[in-house]
Amino acid sequence: MANETTVPLLPCRSIDEIEEFYTALGFTRTYRQTRPNPYLALRREDIHLHFFGMSEFDPKDSYGTCLVYVPDTGALFRAFAEGVRSAYGRFPVSGIPRMTRPRKRKNVDGLTGFTVVDPGGNWIRIFPSPGYAAREEEPPVGTGALATALQNAVVMGDSRGDHRQAAKILDGALARARDTPDADLVEALVYRAEIALALSDRERAGELLARVRGMSLDTADRERLAESLSGADDIEAALSAG
Repeated sequence: MANETTVPLLPCRSIDEIEEFYTALGFTRTYRQTRPNPYLALRREDIHLHFFGMSEFDPKDSYGTCLVYVPDTGALFRAFAEGVRSAYGRFPVSGIPRMTRPRKRKNVDGLTGFTVVDPGGNWIRIFPSPGYAAREEEPPVGTGALATALQNAVVMGDSRGDHRQAAKILDGALARARDTPDADLVEALVYRAEIALALSDRERAGELLARVRGMSLDTADRERLAESLSGADDIEAALSAG
């Protein structure tokens, strides 16, 4: 049999919070009920997500997760980011809800993925479709001690949510990278600042951003590092928002 459809059913504390958040991401409601049990169905093109409400549910304790495979993770991320910035005034770097930025994941063959953690604490993990034509065009994951440490930190922080271990990995690698050119430090420093914010260490996040801002980068460096520098802007906005 072909053409089956699987739809994840995820927990949340409030279907109102969920609907507001996913509406900002471009989803539309296809079904909603409040009695006898809160239930919400949402759709964005061919992505279907359903939610059930439990008033005593704590999003911090959620184990809800699902995989979403799409043709272009970058395009979807940009659409999501534009939507949340428009709705909330800034990109949600830390806390619940939040989003990670597209990064190559060592634990999925170096393909680029990102994660949406919604108001219910559910992790929506977004990756390229298995048949995605650009799969073979993905640049290889970087090499070298710092690049390897960054890859390992991303697995711990973005895939597993273990920000303390991610920080430990990067702190050790950055301490050993004293002679590394500025441009090669940017991605690790920006990610470490993001982790600091996730750990509520705002002072450390600010110090790391100041280091990035003080770096000598030429035009080619800035073009290559545009995504990371955009991430620095989002972290700075989060710090300014308090």
